[in-house]
Amino acid sequence: PPKPHWELAEQLGIIDFERGVKISGTRFYVLKGLGARLQRALISWMLDLHIAKHGYTEVYPPVMVKEQCLVGTGNLPKFGDNLYRDVEEDFWFVPTAEVPVTNLYRDELLEADQLPIYHVAYTPCFRREKMSAGRDVRGIKRGHQFDKVEMVKFVRPETSDAELVSLVDNAEDVCRGLGVPHRVVQMCTGDLSFVAAMKYDVEMWAPGCQEWLEVSSCSNFRDFQARRARIRYRPARGAKPEFLHTLNGSGLALPRVFIAVLENYQQADGSVEIPAVLRPYMAGVERIGPAS
Repeated sequence: PPKPHWELAEQLGIIDFERGVKISGTRFYVLKGLGARLQRALISWMLDLHIAKHGYTEVYPPVMVKEQCLVGTGNLPKFGDNLYRDVEEDFWFVPTAEVPVTNLYRDELLEADQLPIYHVAYTPCFRREKMSAGRDVRGIKRGHQFDKVEMVKFVRPETSDAELVSLVDNAEDVCRGLGVPHRVVQMCTGDLSFVAAMKYDVEMWAPGCQEWLEVSSCSNFRDFQARRARIRYRPARGAKPEFLHTLNGSGLALPRVFIAVLENYQQADGSVEIPAVLRPYMAGVERIGPAS
């Protein structure tokens, strides 16, 4: 049977759990050697895919933001207990790149011909994640710090439903490119956050853990965030300003993609094959062999 990623990673010598705990405590780990390179390859390839094929413009934003940024995206005041902050200086560490990227246009009035705006951003993300002892303790599925590539769209209201469909497809494109089994789940109203009007989750199959891992949540917020962050556009010349619509989705979230690649590409001899799309980003390395 397929091995879970924590066993694989140990044998391959690409994740150091003990030293991660030594440095920072539980739920931290160190990626090393080809593990670190695989992670970096995934990030670079995903960014390039969204830029070259899907038409996104890359931004690299701050990951420490002011409180009002989190109010604008709807993370505060409701979800403050899941966030890390510097109390003295009013800095909050971002739980997702959605926060700084959405706030790029806070308090701005855009012209109709500027829309749609598509941004993609890679950032580390930080979450307190109060986690029970038994759940997800093995491996790297849940941590306080993780990497994510995020897609954010600013669009005209009448196009936002169609934009959500293409956003989900952009996320699925990553799954297809990696050749990992995936599925899309539409969230029912009861599972929606109070921010989202409509949401689809993209999940990858991890045969070692024997579970579907959520690698992206694609949401249409309609004008919810735009109202809170006061992001408006002028539909036509001389027309009254209106709120635009915002959408976002991961494209995708590591380390879950990392997990899915390891578990799906493991070979009988204990090695892990590198997906073809990632090889140019790893100087042509084709497989990760067991650590001697």
